[in-house]
Amino acid sequence: MRIKAALLAALALTLSLSGCGSKTYKDGTYTGRSAEYINEDENDLAGNGYGIAEITIEGGKITACTFTTYELDGTVKDEDYGKEGGEIKNRDFYNKAQKARAACAVYAEELVKKGSAQEVDAVSGATVNYNEFLEAVGAALAQAEE
Repeated sequence: MRIKAALLAALALTLSLSGCGSKTYKDGTYTGRSAEYINEDENDLAGNGYGIAEITIEGGKITACTFTTYELDGTVKDEDYGKEGGEIKNRDFYNKAQKARAACAVYAEELVKKGSAQEVDAVSGATVNYNEFLEAVGAALAQAEE
């Protein structure tokens, strides 16, 4: 049920961001955080957590962005994400976790290049991160609105 609610929230946010290109933003650096994603489906390999986007705006345009995802306890999802006790015990989970982690940089880079979150495409296998990205970027841009 929480997964459905999170997906519906992400869809609503996506629709609300569709006009981002026409808004004006104050220069500065802004940080936004997504809601926590909690996966209740034990057959699904998507991990729990949240994302934080940091956006820099200069001349009214997005000039820099980082997007990082975290475990619920605040641990950064880094090159060890998907390992258990420092070892790869489930190769499928590890590969999916690392693919999702790598997508974070792609999302951030595409946002800077395209200037709008709506123009950033989801990476296959990293949909949860994509939804977190949209939400975190939306929160950061809301702070920057003039």
